[in-house]
Amino acid sequence: MAFWSAIWPYLLGAGVLGGLGTGSWWLWRTDKLVRGRDRQWRKQDAIQAGHRTLAEVDKMSGTEFEELVAVLCRRDGCTDVRRVGGSGDNGADVTGRLPDGRTMIIQCKRYTPRSTIAPREVRDLLGSKTHFGADLAVFVTTTRFSRQSEDLCVHNDIVAIHRDHLGLWNSGATLQSLISVNGSGQGDQQHRARWRKTYGASPRPTARRRGA
Repeated sequence: MAFWSAIWPYLLGAGVLGGLGTGSWWLWRTDKLVRGRDRQWRKQDAIQAGHRTLAEVDKMSGTEFEELVAVLCRRDGCTDVRRVGGSGDNGADVTGRLPDGRTMIIQCKRYTPRSTIAPREVRDLLGSKTHFGADLAVFVTTTRFSRQSEDLCVHNDIVAIHRDHLGLWNSGATLQSLISVNGSGQGDQQHRARWRKTYGASPRPTARRRGA
């Protein structure tokens, strides 16, 4: 009896500590699962929040389009994302950092699908990239790039997100995945013929375009 009287406080203490440890582990595991599910729900909510049909995007104002692009960037893990478009924006409508820490600037042009991005607009963005000292420049548009404009983007490490890629980004593809396929996706002659049939021929250079 004396033996048990001497050791029972230690056994009780060990049991209490074991119970506390088990309880702490269970709480930690539950919290981890809840946080994981919350992140997954937030990700799905962000995809839905950023998802619009291209027809809906075409009806947006320039500011709304810039906000959509900012939402898509945040959804893909970009940080410090800000919409800065407007008077005196120095050619940057959205700024931020990629998940790997690189700085980026984005030019957004919500033009009609019948329009074409001209080389001078790409050169303007290239100048803005230098002005801001950004690591990466991205040109997002609701239309297509001319062949010369697309070549200018690729040769100067500007990410050209044309209408087809915008549709993919809007539907859940990540910005990083679009960076990896830069310079592709505008299709061959048959694709361009279908484009003209769907949206009509490009307007004359003097025609007014609806832009951001």
